[in-house]
Amino acid sequence: MTVEIRRADDRFRTQSDWLDSRHSFSFGPYYDPANVGFGLLMVHNDEVVAPGTGFDTHPHQDVEIVTWVLRGALLHQDSEGHSGLIYPGLVQRMSAGSGIQHSERNDAGDPVRYVQMWVRPGEYDLTPSYQQAEVAESLATGELVPIASGLRKHKGTTAITINQPRAGLSVARLAPGQSTQLPPAPHAHLFVALGNIAVESAGHLAHSDAARITNADGQRVTAGPEGAEVLLWEMTD
Repeated sequence: MTVEIRRADDRFRTQSDWLDSRHSFSFGPYYDPANVGFGLLMVHNDEVVAPGTGFDTHPHQDVEIVTWVLRGALLHQDSEGHSGLIYPGLVQRMSAGSGIQHSERNDAGDPVRYVQMWVRPGEYDLTPSYQQAEVAESLATGELVPIASGLRKHKGTTAITINQPRAGLSVARLAPGQSTQLPPAPHAHLFVALGNIAVESAGHLAHSDAARITNADGQRVTAGPEGAEVLLWEMTD
């Protein structure tokens, strides 16, 4: 097992009068050939969008896009006629497939913070599709809950599916001092969305830190005194 810790402040940061975005991997004007992804995960952006602003209509193709809101609400609209408000406790997936255009805007009066993640698809040139689901109640146990997955082991339990049979996203909301166990996986990307945690054999991760774990073997994760919310991408490739 190897663990690479990526601290929040070490990520490339895009800032403007309406957007504050931290990129875990190469993105937009930032390119590092040694940091273009991890496993099947291509993009992992932690974004804050100011009120009354957002991303105007833009295209995507052949990528699985999962969005998880931490604060506020984000309005999604796309060229396939889908429209939905994404808020904490609701997970959204857009499969870009053969090509889709969408916009993401914050029409509320407060900033919205969300994490957007892109995964390589399992099949290409499919018909674009969209799915969202409420998952807040299922997170009350503090265990890792699959919310957007194509993994066979999550079939029938994941809230929504993605077009990638070798990857899955789970979320855990941990009370202060509560622990959960990471699953064994060739690649595991652990992100601290809220609070802070201690990771067995890896140390302390603060708010917005991440760990890239190769050949994960079931480490325990324990929340700090304020509790924590963690996002885990489990990948077999």
